[in-house]
Amino acid sequence: MKRSINLFLFSIIILITACQPEKSSEKSIEEIRNSDLVGNAAIIRNPVSADEVTDTVNVAKMEFEEPIFEFGEVEAGEIVTHTFDFRNTGKVPLLISDARSTCGCTVPDWPEELIHPGEKGQIKVKFNTKNMLRMQKKPVTVVANTYPSETKVYLSGFVREKKEG
Repeated sequence: MKRSINLFLFSIIILITACQPEKSSEKSIEEIRNSDLVGNAAIIRNPVSADEVTDTVNVAKMEFEEPIFEFGEVEAGEIVTHTFDFRNTGKVPLLISDARSTCGCTVPDWPEELIHPGEKGQIKVKFNTKNMLRMQKKPVTVVANTYPSETKVYLSGFVREKKEG
């Protein structure tokens, strides 16, 4: 009898303590926007990570008009340039922290300022085809306060050997 009372009390204590809501040390995006942090500081202190459960309604969203640019056929040594236009379709300002490719032949240039909801931005990319032959598909990975935090766009086309003469 004493054992069953102890077990009953132990179960009650476990239920009471286990059902307490966990207090999160992280602030929501809305709390950060309304705090005394301003501009980029609020966004930088609250990056979106794919490792966390995220309310994807309250993040910046990049929507590219053309995620793959087909440049056709060019001669080796030519420089292919393209501007990827995008819009922030999210509910908070978009901040791009990095843009990179897999090699030094493809160089992106991105806006450093905030792109507010509904506004447009551009990422300009230069691809140097020197020493690149045949079919090429060069990714540009854009890192921002979006979910997921990385978005890829591509330059794609064929590089033929340079004709002598």
